[in-house]
Amino acid sequence: MADRSLRTGATVRELLREACRDLAHLESARLDAELLLAQVLGIRREGLYAHPELEATEPAALEFRALIGKRRTEYPVAYLIGRRGFWNLDLEVTPATLIPRPETELIVAAALEQIPAQAAWRILDLGTGSGAIALAIASERPACTVYATDIDPKTLATAEVNRAAGDLPNVHLQQVDWLINFGETAFDLILSNPPYVASGDPALYTGETAHEPRLALDGGVDGLGPIRRIIPAAFDHLKIGACLMLEHGATQGAAVRALLAASGYQDPETLRDLAGHERVSLGNRP
Repeated sequence: MADRSLRTGATVRELLREACRDLAHLESARLDAELLLAQVLGIRREGLYAHPELEATEPAALEFRALIGKRRTEYPVAYLIGRRGFWNLDLEVTPATLIPRPETELIVAAALEQIPAQAAWRILDLGTGSGAIALAIASERPACTVYATDIDPKTLATAEVNRAAGDLPNVHLQQVDWLINFGETAFDLILSNPPYVASGDPALYTGETAHEPRLALDGGVDGLGPIRRIIPAAFDHLKIGACLMLEHGATQGAAVRALLAASGYQDPETLRDLAGHERVSLGNRP
């Protein structure tokens, strides 16, 4: 066990060495320790390397050790510092929001490939969470109007903080259960990163995921419950020729393509993420 005594004048080097011992069971121990110490000291991470002999105050050392104690339990670093980078954005995240994943940037890239640079499309992001997908697209396509929905008011409050911080007036947030309340509104593109983890999957109860909101992860018995609701409902809200894009689990591509085809979508296909896993499936309304 690391020495827990509070020493006046502990340096950056000493605090990081101690934290890495405490977090040795985590692959990201060094990175985690650096991010947390930089947060506590109010400096950029590079500053830790530039000034390893910088002395932390006793309150700062106490705060840092408290954060390391939480991280030992695999409590997510993103929640501890309240931020997560995504696309070109620095997003606020809270325990009420799913932490944006790097693989989710694939659906943003796929959407931007379809949206002409100056297009004034109407776009719908279902289950927006922190607003990651909607805000990333809106920042790249300012002429578009992006509607972002979520059923959880706490989640929407965080998305609003991120919308305001990004100065993105072309994003409109609404508390909606998937596509209910949209009437006959038609969109040029609908996309979603819905819950898609099966209820019995051990991943829901282990590691960092165990600390994230179950509502944003649990997709029912086979993980496809929300996707089954979205696919037929979205069809009637798409303009002719418009596309539905869905993120899903690495083994769910074939099932999602079959659901798209069964609902009348044209030429369903699946895109792979950087790890080679099937990650985003899409189809067009004919």
